[in-house]
Amino acid sequence: MLLDVDFTLARPGPELGPEGYEQLGREHGLVLDPERYPDARTAAVLDIERHPELDHDEEIWVRFTEDIVRGMGGSGPAVAQVAREIVHRWEHAHHFELYDDVLPVLARLRAAGLKLGLVSNTSRDLDAFVRHFGIDVDAWVSSGSHGKVKPSPLIFEAALDMLGVAAGDAIMVGDSPGDDIEGARACGIAAVLLDRMGRFPDHDDRIESLNELPPLLGIGEGRAGRGRGEA
Repeated sequence: MLLDVDFTLARPGPELGPEGYEQLGREHGLVLDPERYPDARTAAVLDIERHPELDHDEEIWVRFTEDIVRGMGGSGPAVAQVAREIVHRWEHAHHFELYDDVLPVLARLRAAGLKLGLVSNTSRDLDAFVRHFGIDVDAWVSSGSHGKVKPSPLIFEAALDMLGVAAGDAIMVGDSPGDDIEGARACGIAAVLLDRMGRFPDHDDRIESLNELPPLLGIGEGRAGRGRGEA
């Protein structure tokens, strides 16, 4: 099994949310309105443009964060300074919080014999992230170290190679319909959308909590799960 990280296993902590933007903006002389954060982030997501070859490009995320800062009321040279500091915060595990369902569900998947791997579009050191939260997985690959971002098939293939699993024997779980679901399916990997915030009510193969995953796979219902040689 392959799993996304951000908004699948972990959510940003306060220093990466609207209050974090507001405080950091104040330190740089900007007055940012935290109530404008949701709309500013939504608009930034719509405006984001990936590298045409799906190469990892950190500057894309800096521009994305600048859009959020401006959407919250920021202007001038300080916008770039705030954005770069926010992006830097995203690189460190201590700025994140695991969802409550993560460790119990991963333990159930482990007990059923599944191999587990992480695939994330991030510059974060996933080795440090895994150790920080005590996550029991077999492999992990980040776009920052690999060079390609999801939905590139190359990053999914790299994760499967690490696990020693064929695409047809794997399943991907993530929160992005494009990056995680369409990307995985294009590689021949089954995929389940984890829609924790109810943004995609009409999407097929959708769950709202990781707690729904073991029953979906037939784990804990009197039937054996997949073998340890499968993901």
